[in-house]
Amino acid sequence: MPHLRRVVFMKQVVAGLIIRDEKILVCQRTRHQSMPLKWEFPGGKVEPGEDLRAALYRELEEELGILANIGPRAAVIRHTYYGGAAFELHFFLVSEFTGELQNRIFREIRWVEKAELPKIDFLEADIALVKELAEGKISLAATRNA
Repeated sequence: MPHLRRVVFMKQVVAGLIIRDEKILVCQRTRHQSMPLKWEFPGGKVEPGEDLRAALYRELEEELGILANIGPRAAVIRHTYYGGAAFELHFFLVSEFTGELQNRIFREIRWVEKAELPKIDFLEADIALVKELAEGKISLAATRNA
């Protein structure tokens, strides 16, 4: 009898670590979104057949009105929320973009220092990355050469 494995479908999600003057852009969800008022890095779900970088480019244009130069991938995190929703999050560094930032969907957007990140109420899936960023385990300087 063959061994049966449970296959869990992970939704692909992309997010941008947008850097300016040594600060990172963070965004707060509205009261009407899932996980209301939690903070996150801008981005969203990848459409079927869509390239990860193309998805992030599209999401940043939709959410913030910018045309971003998507840099190197900084991290990949797999997270399953209580209830079984599984996500694979791909975080990319973004140090260059054109256009003025526009808050199109969030309650608030804010530039913060790395050291401030752990004090912010982030989505559960982002917490490990937030800690690594605050501790300097992920270099943001690499974005200058991306």
